[in-house]
Amino acid sequence: MTRVTVMFCALAFACAAQSQPFPIPGKPIRIIVPFPPGGQTDIQARAIAQKVNETPGMQVIVENKPGASTVIGAREVQKAAPDGHTLFYTIATHVQIPHLFRPAPWDAFRDFTPITAGAKSATVLTAHVSAPFNDVKGLVAYAKANPGKLNFASFSPGSTSHLNGERLKRQAGIDIVHVPYKGSGDAMKDHLSGVVQLFFDGPTTALSNSRSGRVKMLAHAAETRMASVPDLPTMREAGYDVGYWGYLWFWGPAGMSAQTVDAVYQHLAKAIKHPDVVKLFADGGSEASGMPPAEMAKAARELSDRWGEVIREVGIKIDQ
Repeated sequence: MTRVTVMFCALAFACAAQSQPFPIPGKPIRIIVPFPPGGQTDIQARAIAQKVNETPGMQVIVENKPGASTVIGAREVQKAAPDGHTLFYTIATHVQIPHLFRPAPWDAFRDFTPITAGAKSATVLTAHVSAPFNDVKGLVAYAKANPGKLNFASFSPGSTSHLNGERLKRQAGIDIVHVPYKGSGDAMKDHLSGVVQLFFDGPTTALSNSRSGRVKMLAHAAETRMASVPDLPTMREAGYDVGYWGYLWFWGPAGMSAQTVDAVYQHLAKAIKHPDVVKLFADGGSEASGMPPAEMAKAARELSDRWGEVIREVGIKIDQ
């Protein structure tokens, strides 16, 4: 085969890939969630999938791939074909991990394709209902008087909930013990039973458990208060620079064509902006997004830079 023929075949293959229709008839779309069922990420992914499935010809399934600080789920997406049929719905951890792991398992912007954000969200610091304090001031006073007696759960090592806890420890000068889990669902079970007293939880489950009287919400870990709980103070109001507004967002594998990205985005954005989904997210303390791919890429880079600074400040590194 001549060099010209090889180049022609390569170009023909590339063109065929670019023009491949989305969705591919008979091929389901998989949304990989890197946490067990029951947490905020899983709840949101399933709500979005349900709405996309209402469009004729669309078949979307949600698959939970928990473990290794979201790396197991991310790898599943990273190795997938860039045809829009394998998507990753995850949290800020995706842009934190390259700063955390040695060696870094991926570059979020080189090895994945940003598509859209499902929701704007931030964690909420909750305490078990039996805790002898009702606000951050009381928590810090108790922790100082009882070093090492309090512990806090996280979604996974290096996750936002972990980093927020470590930053609070550093800024308040307190000794509280980190207990990592494979997702918010698992962490929440032990938090509700009192095995772990503190948890920077996702707002959906934090609000639900607070309303049922099983936890006490102490503060919102973001720059501003939640619209759905305007009386809940922020960590900054309590005197600690802990937490940021972030996103739950959709990524695809690297190499997705612009046409495929746009087609996937249109379906997802329509579902995210559906009134039922907007209400579900709002009731759970999040704001529905549906931002375009370029806007998401910009937001992701800004959040990556912010969390990179926090990770260097608290000095966390995870060896693979």
